[in-house]
Amino acid sequence: MQSPSCLLAIAVWLCVAAFGQGDSDSLSAIPHGVNDAYEHHKQAAIRINDLAGRVHSVSDASAYIEAIATLFAKELPPVWTQDYIRDRTSRAEYEAVSDPAKLIPEQRIVDVWNKYVREIGAADETIVTAAEIHNMRDAEFVSAQQMWALGTQTVWTMPNIFALGPDGKVADGCRAMETVRIIHDLDGLFQNLRNARERVKKGIVASDLVKKKVHGSPHPQATFRLEARADNNPVRLAEQRYLQDHGSWAYQTLLKRLFDELFVAA
Repeated sequence: MQSPSCLLAIAVWLCVAAFGQGDSDSLSAIPHGVNDAYEHHKQAAIRINDLAGRVHSVSDASAYIEAIATLFAKELPPVWTQDYIRDRTSRAEYEAVSDPAKLIPEQRIVDVWNKYVREIGAADETIVTAAEIHNMRDAEFVSAQQMWALGTQTVWTMPNIFALGPDGKVADGCRAMETVRIIHDLDGLFQNLRNARERVKKGIVASDLVKKKVHGSPHPQATFRLEARADNNPVRLAEQRYLQDHGSWAYQTLLKRLFDELFVAA
């Protein structure tokens, strides 16, 4: 069992380190250019995306997660070196890839997230549904595909992290690292959920919209892009209040539950 001092670090890894920092635009945080930093990140992203597409064993999954950890070595907390996190996440990633029945259900993510925001006293708008999560994932996958093909190849636009169904669209369940991405976006890029919520109300699915436009044009262009901008994020506001009212011990315990329920031990 992890010591209390490790718990917040686990949550930081889950919600931030693997897929971005704070409220930055998770889909275009790295600017275009020929500078060394961007080229280094781009080449690392290409390698990681390739690893994500070739997970055939727990060792492959470990190599994939290790590559992300290496890229974010300065941001990741020391707890990342502990076997507890890497082993469970690697196994969850491999199982999700090897057996569709072991994908992490969208409803599980919904249930865990809703428990979290209810306990911290967040506004009602932070409560999510499986339909909203699925729509958000669909849009993020479409955007990642297009941006990757257009040359914006970063860790935030890797298409191979997504779990796909036979129709080539996102499946009803998620891979482990894709789950990390979802939690990150719900926590730090809440506008993406708001956008998905509006699409659900209107009956719009990004992948269907893009497909119709591509088939209707002899010269298909990139037609869909997510926008993620800083705003009055109701989740962050509630987190701050919860910490002030209950202290870090209660908050850390709550975050450990997030990890344990998302990545259920075999």
